[in-house]
Amino acid sequence: MNAAKGRFISFEGIDGSGKSTQAKRLAAALEAQGLEVVLTREPGGSAGAEEIRALVLQGDPDRWSAETEILLFTAARRDHMERTILPALAAGKVVICDRFADSTRMYQGLSRGDLRALVDQLHDLMIGREPDLTLLFDMDPDISHTRAVERDSIDSRFEDFGADLQRAMRIGFIDLAASAPERFRIIDAARDIDSIAADTLATIKAHLG
Repeated sequence: MNAAKGRFISFEGIDGSGKSTQAKRLAAALEAQGLEVVLTREPGGSAGAEEIRALVLQGDPDRWSAETEILLFTAARRDHMERTILPALAAGKVVICDRFADSTRMYQGLSRGDLRALVDQLHDLMIGREPDLTLLFDMDPDISHTRAVERDSIDSRFEDFGADLQRAMRIGFIDLAASAPERFRIIDAARDIDSIAADTLATIKAHLG
């Protein structure tokens, strides 16, 4: 899969890190500067992928095995890429995606079993593309988990795995960022919203040139 004209930016982080709020603020800031922006999310972002989102993010924590989740997330991502991300990139737009494959690498590939190799194999086979830039919103997992639980979202299945999962994922995300420094930028998400937004915009502007 290839779409060379636009820019593909993903936002990653543990639950409750504030990345979704920052994704919306960045989209608004870039649009105010005259850029065409597509703000999307995973799982979801297309009609078919949103249907899969309802399957994987709702219900009991043990509803699916990690292997089944990997297949479901990959199917959703493929539809999302075909119908939303690639057309936007081909049109020269900036795509801001709230979570992408790195979340699958953490949730299913690392924290729920030693399945990272399987995640990467399916990604290479069915997706074949990484974001141009990934912002990792990093903060204390105990604080972020409390935020996530207080949010009381209908899509709460992974939050029900508890704070231990968030602690493991934070370590995993940091390690992942260290393994791909050309793609990742780490944002301190423990600050006030305005400071984080300013840092995020400055990082993106430097990337866009």
